Amino acid sequence: MPRLSTRTRISTRTRISTRTRISAVAALTALGTLASLGGASAAEPTLNGQWAPFTRCPVDAPAMLAADGSDRTPQCVVSTSATGSIKLGKTTVVTGRTNLQFGVVQNADGTGTVVAPPSGALVADSATVPGGLLGLMCPSDIPVITGICQTLSDAKLNKITATMESVGAPYAFDQTAGVLKDMPIIALPVRIHLQNPLLGDHCYIGSASAPIVLRPKNLDYPAFGMTFFKGDGTVDEAGEMSRIDLTGAPQNDNGFAVPGASGCGLNVGLINAAVNAKTGLPSAAGNNSLTLNNAQTFLAGLTAPGTVVPDAGKVLARDWHSAVR
Repeated sequence: MPRLSTRTRISTRTRISTRTRISAVAALTALGTLASLGGASAAEPTLNGQWAPFTRCPVDAPAMLAADGSDRTPQCVVSTSATGSIKLGKTTVVTGRTNLQFGVVQNADGTGTVVAPPSGALVADSATVPGGLLGLMCPSDIPVITGICQTLSDAKLNKITATMESVGAPYAFDQTAGVLKDMPIIALPVRIHLQNPLLGDHCYIGSASAPIVLRPKNLDYPAFGMTFFKGDGTVDEAGEMSRIDLTGAPQNDNGFAVPGASGCGLNVGLINAAVNAKTGLPSAAGNNSLTLNNAQTFLAGLTAPGTVVPDAGKVLARDWHSAVR
């Protein structure tokens, strides 16, 4: 849609009546009501013992199953944090639990191939945006937005939740960086889903074609632990499986750029523009940050994958399934 000139915008501003503003609010509310009718996601399995954190490891993915244990070695990786915060432009949101899971095939040449689960690598709790819609786009000199702002005394209409979602498989996983500090551990493409009845169900910061790419790194050295266990998850010093625990270190990334919001409201650019203006988006690298408190990272794989060549991937999958309760 072509942009309106300043003169056209001023002219349009004077012609938009109160009825038009109320109609726009009603239409947006209807959009949000329809968008909220979503289905529940499938429950994750419960796994025994040392397998417990790896509820979404994609052990049945073709790339994982094909790993032979010689040239290609399969592993499961999970990293969680109970709390944290993310700053996008001028807005800071306190985050809840994040759960990042993926498989990785370690190649003999030192590279690795990341395999995302079908549900996406990242699952995160929704966070409440401070100030809600009033804080995100009000006041505004756009008449339609002003009309919306005047309706937001209702707390349900004002509340906005923000949820971080994966938009593609992670890449550039560096297992060594997970043990050290100040080194990017993985590249994670995401978008932020903003949800509110007046924003509709397609309001995002970032997209599949222009994601926010997070590269978290440890701010301190994590505590290191290692456990051996049987295929079903039971601890056993002679077990065929092993798990590395890297715990306790906060993680941070302050080098990512953030694009502007899109798809908000009527998809004509009015609410997009209001959200972007108030939050300072798009925002260049260096103005944004992510912090994950007390990160807990676990890696599981075969203790001696060379002993089961060429079936390492199949053995890993068999053991994971044997641990499901």
